[in-house]
Amino acid sequence: MPSTTARVPTANASRYLQQLCKHWAHKLEVSFTPEHGEVKLPDGALATMDAAPEALDVRIEAGDAEVLERMKDVVARHLDRFAFREAPLPFDWRDAA
Repeated sequence: MPSTTARVPTANASRYLQQLCKHWAHKLEVSFTPEHGEVKLPDGALATMDAAPEALDVRIEAGDAEVLERMKDVVARHLDRFAFREAPLPFDWRDAA
């Protein structure tokens, strides 16, 4: 299963994780705490987020490369919306080999 990770530098990782999970909970299956969140995205993709004091670690898994690329954009755009004071956040996606 294709996957990718990004470490997004921000001092507001927990806040953004919670905002994003609450936002998506209206339409998607979501579970989260202030430090960890999982979102079942469309097309069978899964986003996992972990908040650290200095960064938000994001991992996305998808059934194929096309869905993975689309979900990278979806996650980044939504996080940038919540992080508008810091946006655009630097997403250095690293696809698994």
